[in-house]
Amino acid sequence: MADNFKISKVGIVDIAKFLLLANTRENIIKKTPAKLIDATFAINENAKALHPAYQEVVVSEVIDHKGAGAKSFILSVKNGKASYFRAGQYLSVFLNVNGSVVSRPYSISSSPAWTKENKYAITVRKTADGFVSDWLLDNIKVGDELVVSAAEGTFYYEELRDAKNVIALAGGSGITPFLSMAYAIRDGIEDFNLTIISGSRTKDAILFKDELDKIAEECDKVKVVHVLSEDKTKGFEHGFITEKIIKKYAPKKEAYSIFMCGPAAMYKFEEGEIEKLGLERKFVRRELLGVTKDIRNHEDYPKSCKKKNFKITVKKGPRTFEINANADEPILVAIERAGISAPARCRSGECGWCRSKLVSGTVFIPKENDDGRRWSDKQNGYIHPCATFATSDLVIEVPNSYVK
Repeated sequence: MADNFKISKVGIVDIAKFLLLANTRENIIKKTPAKLIDATFAINENAKALHPAYQEVVVSEVIDHKGAGAKSFILSVKNGKASYFRAGQYLSVFLNVNGSVVSRPYSISSSPAWTKENKYAITVRKTADGFVSDWLLDNIKVGDELVVSAAEGTFYYEELRDAKNVIALAGGSGITPFLSMAYAIRDGIEDFNLTIISGSRTKDAILFKDELDKIAEECDKVKVVHVLSEDKTKGFEHGFITEKIIKKYAPKKEAYSIFMCGPAAMYKFEEGEIEKLGLERKFVRRELLGVTKDIRNHEDYPKSCKKKNFKITVKKGPRTFEINANADEPILVAIERAGISAPARCRSGECGWCRSKLVSGTVFIPKENDDGRRWSDKQNGYIHPCATFATSDLVIEVPNSYVK
């Protein structure tokens, strides 16, 4: 039996309006003047403030850590608000060094609370053959203006993933993200227990010793242990950061995470020591690995390419560039040396900012740097030039830079 429906007069009017809706809308559009809508929306402005493509900053102070061979640069944001960050993240600094358009990531060494004052701190340490770091240390002074990225990276505490107790293994300037974490815990921004085991050659070479000791005095959730590889000094551990030392200061009956930041040689050593601890994989975190500097000694590097030079055709939007590249330098370095601006952040093959299309040619990618490349990119010929080396003449398409 069919159902009988009755439609009221009001309902009939509603249906008629609905049927005429398309015509009504078209008439409104035709009558509206063709001019740009001059309006701003709070949600868009907040998104820009939290995730800016870049930030213009002024160096407001330079702190010289003479014994440690490092300097901290206090950066004040111009004409805006500092992008908030999680302790452990980094800023990429964009520079033009002698005609080379370069960028380098530096961990933020200040508390996230500093963003309320629209400023950050990064710390740069002198390194062997440090092209950009040495230039920064020798040239940057108070009053200089720089361009930096928003805060980037995933090397921060996440309670859904990490244990409540974190053992932080630091080597040299790798202490910087942990200093930021220690400040964040002290300032009530983060809530976890942090034990920093910091490795240095000598007592005088320890970076941020006074700052860390002061935080540990003020906050019972932060503990600091110093390990000296060359000196035998009372009150300090001696040697390298081994499984034995980690176990000595790690919780005995509670779960803990390992966070690690330092040079590549440290990572190689510590991975063997950490493996002995038998931790779940999710409880072992490491900061950006970087790319092997002497790639020619990499076990998988094609020996036939040593000391060779290749031609790279770089396509960037409507423009095409012809550049030369050494087989033992990342493709991104060759691009930057030629004065071409290309997007980059981590310079470790992880973040994907420099993702480019390999049109033709062959390349070498160290296996330790290839985990950050998506499976689909591997199938479709997309590479991360920051961690990729030419093994023949190449044609690649790079995206436009997001920095003016």
